[in-house]
Amino acid sequence: MYETDDFDFLPTASVTALETRAAVLRQLRDFFAQRGFLEVETPLLSRDTVVDLHLDPLAVTLTADPDRPSAGPRMWLQTSPEFAMKRLLAAGIPRIFQITKAFRADEQGARHNPEFTLVEWYRAGDGLHEGMDLLAALAGELLGASAVDRCSYRDAFQTCLGVDPLTASVEEFALAARNRDVVLPRSMSAATRDEWLNLLLAECVEPHLGKTRPLILFDYPASQAALARVRDEYPPVAERFELYVHGMELANGYHELLDPSVLMARNRAANAERAARGKCSLPEQSRLLAAMRYGLPACTGVALGLDRVLMAITGAKHIREVLAFPLDRA
Repeated sequence: MYETDDFDFLPTASVTALETRAAVLRQLRDFFAQRGFLEVETPLLSRDTVVDLHLDPLAVTLTADPDRPSAGPRMWLQTSPEFAMKRLLAAGIPRIFQITKAFRADEQGARHNPEFTLVEWYRAGDGLHEGMDLLAALAGELLGASAVDRCSYRDAFQTCLGVDPLTASVEEFALAARNRDVVLPRSMSAATRDEWLNLLLAECVEPHLGKTRPLILFDYPASQAALARVRDEYPPVAERFELYVHGMELANGYHELLDPSVLMARNRAANAERAARGKCSLPEQSRLLAAMRYGLPACTGVALGLDRVLMAITGAKHIREVLAFPLDRA
């Protein structure tokens, strides 16, 4: 048993917000149908999961014995449907989208709920710019924007901080933070370049992104490629892009990595970083690797956070305002 107040059963979102959610879902399906995308469904529960330092999936024990609920193989609630959707691309379906629940542990706050809704899509044949074009078209429709700006990660840092994120030293990052009175977490005493970049992005760059109209930030540092390709130039950059509105990230996209050996190396590196932070190891082998060896077509994919889109549309300050039942009322 647990105690509740008299109104704990009520949704945290207003009826108007829930009506807006329903309207946006219809709008999304119309957008993709008009462009020949097939709506698909993939498992929420899988033995595979994305291996990333910053993404922590929720583990589930698949028990066959109700008297021993903790005995059985470990599976994972998906942080995104990425792996399974790419397997469908490899099977020969060129344009797919999905509206689904996703789960991430230890993510709660004004913009986070451990269970949330993702809109994810992939189109074979697209490169970086085609991927950004499609995201811009969708953002324009959903947000009522006449145009969507674009800015490289490098230009954004140089404009906001006067440092080059691709070549500057850790000492230069630390100086930029001091000059802007950025409060450093204790862990920053021995921080890596990526930790400095993430801190400066969050504190000094993101608040300026998408202030007047939506903005796509692109060409991330190669060390932050995740599952994106790295473009072979100096300095190398990841063909990754994100959509921002009023300083809030709404979407993350990749010109997708196709080489299974590179993905395996990234999985190993991510698990090594996770171990160094005291996090559990995640499975490095997956059916996605098999699909990539079989032949994943050149493509671009994007994951869009529906709940954050609704926050941007409605002006909500907290994700609770656009969810019927957030975690504390689930």
